Amino acid sequence: MGRPTFFKMAITKPRTEFAAALNQICAERGIEPEVVLGTIQEAMLAAYKRDFGLKEGFEYEAKVDPQTGETHLYAWKKRTKVKTKKDVTPPGFGRIAAQVAKQVLLQKIREAEKSAVLEEYSKRVGTLVNGMILRFDGPDVVVDIGKGEGRMPATEQIKGEKYNLNQRLTFLIKEIRETPKGKQIIVSRADEGLVEGLFRREVPEVSSGAVQIKAIAREPGSRSKVAVLSTRVGVDPVGSCVGQKGIRVQAVIDELGGEKIDIIQYSDDPSKFIAAALSPAQNLRVELEEKKKTAIVYVPEDQLSLAIGKAGQNVRLATKLTKFKIDIKQEGKIPPKKTKKKAEKK
Repeated sequence: MGRPTFFKMAITKPRTEFAAALNQICAERGIEPEVVLGTIQEAMLAAYKRDFGLKEGFEYEAKVDPQTGETHLYAWKKRTKVKTKKDVTPPGFGRIAAQVAKQVLLQKIREAEKSAVLEEYSKRVGTLVNGMILRFDGPDVVVDIGKGEGRMPATEQIKGEKYNLNQRLTFLIKEIRETPKGKQIIVSRADEGLVEGLFRREVPEVSSGAVQIKAIAREPGSRSKVAVLSTRVGVDPVGSCVGQKGIRVQAVIDELGGEKIDIIQYSDDPSKFIAAALSPAQNLRVELEEKKKTAIVYVPEDQLSLAIGKAGQNVRLATKLTKFKIDIKQEGKIPPKKTKKKAEKK
């Protein structure tokens, strides 16, 4: 970004180039000249107060000629019916004014550029971006994503995934978030949208709409369940996502650092969907209470550990995927009857 040099002479010597240069830069950056001039005038007054001080009982203002760039400072007594403004511009203030004007314009240019970048990336929320890790800011990871920088908070990082400087990864542009440091582009490796975006990238049938991803349940870095549905006759949704010899799903797994992925057939029938969601367990019997969104699933003894999963992960992900509370019971096992204890005779 080139630094404007026209301020050096514009403040002290009337030159119409000031207006031309100001309008050109503002037009290129999408900034209103009136906004810039207003900010310059406020900064001039602050500089005068800092270097020369303000007399008690007086009001002050700075004026910048929009055509020549000449700056004047005026003062007048407070609480008077007629404001008689007196020019109090000190000798040599032109050099200070030129420096202040240059700093203000550079700041406005930076703000305009940042605003343009945020506007561009706001249109790309929900899509993937290739990025390189630039630095670490506390628990956050700052990522170079092309025209701007993305920030990946700890909550958007994959648990256990190690990040290194200059490392290149794929991220989801999750949102533009208002923070104490202003608006920032938030990127994610933990969001379910990253999994969907990777399948969209790796599987032509998903990107074309022939296969729809209906739901995703994810425990980042460990396991995901992806429910898919075909919208075209003759297209196998699960097979399309797995790919020949598993090449497509493996590409997604590799991008996610080895995260396991179960691809299941979606069904509008909740019983079938719940049974599929509990794969790799098989031969399941499902009893539903649709109003309560609950399901009791009867599982053969040899499939019980598969249905529940390590530390309950399989049934937990199936619950999240189907939006049904799932209660696993062993098939054929009858719970013991409760008997009342007889009162002991004294």
